Order: sequence, then structure tokens, then C-alpha cells
Amino acid sequence: MYATVFTWGLTALGASFVFLFRSMNRMVLDGMLGFTGGVMVAASFWSLLAPGIEMSPGEGFVKVLPAALGFVLGALFIFGLDKILPHLHINFKESEGIKTPWHRTTLLVLAITLHNIPEGLAVGVLFGGVAAGIPEATISGAVVLALGIGIQNFPEGIAVSMPLRRQGMSRFKSFWYGQLSAIVEPVAAVIGAVAVTFFMPILPYALAFAAGAMIFVVVEEVIPETQLDNYTDIATLGFIGGFVVMMTLDVALG
Repeated sequence: MYATVFTWGLTALGASFVFLFRSMNRMVLDGMLGFTGGVMVAASFWSLLAPGIEMSPGEGFVKVLPAALGFVLGALFIFGLDKILPHLHINFKESEGIKTPWHRTTLLVLAITLHNIPEGLAVGVLFGGVAAGIPEATISGAVVLALGIGIQNFPEGIAVSMPLRRQGMSRFKSFWYGQLSAIVEPVAAVIGAVAVTFFMPILPYALAFAAGAMIFVVVEEVIPETQLDNYTDIATLGFIGGFVVMMTLDVALG
């Protein structure tokens, strides 16, 4: 919970930029969103899939089965939420989920909230593995994952609050909805940690589940969002930068 309160805090810090600026250059926003995607992909492998495979028993196909199954289930979980939960993309043009009369602001916050569920789960599951005493789940690795998620949450806070401000919402309301999008992370983290602590054999599945959920979000939401304007190269370089930063943190510190 403490770790994901930290990640929520960085989302709030990003959202607070709305008090300083009315809008943000689209090139900068696309670069930051690309960075976010790179961090999430790197974290999915280095912090979640690789440890999950390592701690799985058996050899060959048997050893990779929990990770493969968990990865698919995680992606399908977010896929299901994506089809059911009404939400609006950052560009305010594309809406998904069931039809609803809800305000567009609510739908945008729900979109980013959908992104944050797997991030909270990932941190909680890894800390749960540490609490359960599983050797492959280290406290340094869990802290690095929380740090990486927090770093990429910063531009997410900006990505919510700035469009709201540009649409004419007050600075305070834009900030409020921006930080609110990450409040689900501590809840998801506690659920993931408790589940792993009580059912230790599910840890490899749970780590891969969180990875699959994060990869689905990146491919279905984050990357397409960065390809809608004229700054696709900037977004791609941002993705590479985010991947390298997260990989370096995980390998060097985790």
C-alpha cells in the first residue's frame, strides 16, 4: 500500500502541472506517453515475467506454462474490462465500452483508471511474494518496480489533467480528476499482495497476469494514442528511452 501511495503521489505531481500551464505541447505529451509505454513493457518482462518463469517448477514447457497461462489471463481480464467499462481516450474522440450518458470527463478518468489497475496489481503481487518469503521475489526488485511505475505515472497525471484544462475545466477540477485516476493503484496492490500471501503457489501466475494486463494496455491504448499526430518518431524514441531506463533500474538495482 505504501509503495502504491508513492506511485499515486507521482500521478498527483504530474496532474499538478495544470496549475502552472494551461496546455502542453503535443510533441512533449506524445514523447512522455511513449516513455510510459517503454517503462511498462520493460517492467512487464524484467520485473514480472522473468521472475515468474524463474520461480516456476519443472523444466521446458512445464516451467513456462504458468507464465504463459497467467499472461493470457491478464490480457483477457483487461480486454473484458475494456469492452464493458465505458471510457474515453485522451483525444476526446474515441470512446469504448458500453453506451452511457456519463460525462466525458468521467469517461476519460475511467480510461486512465483502467491503465492503473494492472500497475497496482504488479506492485502488490511482487511485494506479496517478498512477504511470503519466496527467494525470487526480492524487496529491492519490488521497490524498483514501484519506482518505475511511479516514474511513468508522472506523465499519466499530465495526460489526464491537461486535456481537461484545455476543454475549459477549472485548474482545481482538472488536477482533482488527474490524481483521482491513480487512486485505484493502492486498492489493486493490496488485493494482489493479500492474494499471493494466502495462496503462494499462484505467484508465478499472478506475476504473469499483471504483465499480460500491462502489455495489453500498452498495445491497445498507450501506443495507438501516440500515433495520432505528427510526432510518432518522438513517441517511439520516448518508448525506447522508457524501456532502457526501466531495464537499467531493474538489472542494476533489482
